Amino acid sequence: MFQKITEQTSLHDNLDRKSVHELLVEMNEEDQKVAVAVSRTLPQVEKLVEQIVPRMQQGGRIFYLGAGTSGRLGVLDASEIPPTFGMPNTYVIGLIAGGEVALRNPVEKAEDDPERSWQELQDRGITPLDTVIGIAASGTTPYVVGGLRHARQFGCLTASISCNPDSPVAAEAQIPIEAVVGPEFVTGSTRLKSGTAQKMILNMITTVTMIRLGRVKGNKMVNMQLSNKKLVDRGTRMLVEELGLDYERAQQLLLLHGSVKKAVDAYRSAQA
Repeated sequence: MFQKITEQTSLHDNLDRKSVHELLVEMNEEDQKVAVAVSRTLPQVEKLVEQIVPRMQQGGRIFYLGAGTSGRLGVLDASEIPPTFGMPNTYVIGLIAGGEVALRNPVEKAEDDPERSWQELQDRGITPLDTVIGIAASGTTPYVVGGLRHARQFGCLTASISCNPDSPVAAEAQIPIEAVVGPEFVTGSTRLKSGTAQKMILNMITTVTMIRLGRVKGNKMVNMQLSNKKLVDRGTRMLVEELGLDYERAQQLLLLHGSVKKAVDAYRSAQA
């Protein structure tokens, strides 16, 4: 039977009467439960990544669907892929109920339309090679439920990330990922433990997918965008280590080719 654990009363009471120290200690105690809950989802996350990779190798994309905090987390994860891994921003796409306005301000009733997300996916040329991942802490958001249902019927790979067991969102996903973190520190505030768990799972999905797609060498972000001095310095030091060049020559090579990987490939090709 479906239970909204995310809405259950906090295990901590009288928060408004406690000291800052007490509040921080108790919040930290709750947060320590998150990694344990996420560890239990690893088999499902593995199953998802194993199916995403061959789809992306054939041109498939990842779409996130979410509302509120869950939607913002999806947009955040998608926005970090291009600078971190040098992938175009068309490969991982975050859709949030209410559009970009909803990133900073709530949009009334935007998440209650079960047809809107499918229309947005169609507007972006959804294909059966794409993967649609619904993110909803409660597991009940109509915007997410409807989008997953349509996407699965269309032939897409579908997955969900929720924090209640046996939810409507999970029922629409081929691969349901359920990180049950328990009641929130502030009752019902899923931006806390639930949001942290969702963020951790999103990190794993895209990071491991990008590694499997060859966007990382060793443990280095060899395809990162060189968008500031810190990243240029990081890339230069990677080349110094990899090719044995002095710093100045390595930096010249990096700036000439635009990424660590391209610089390494060009240098080795010239030496061959």
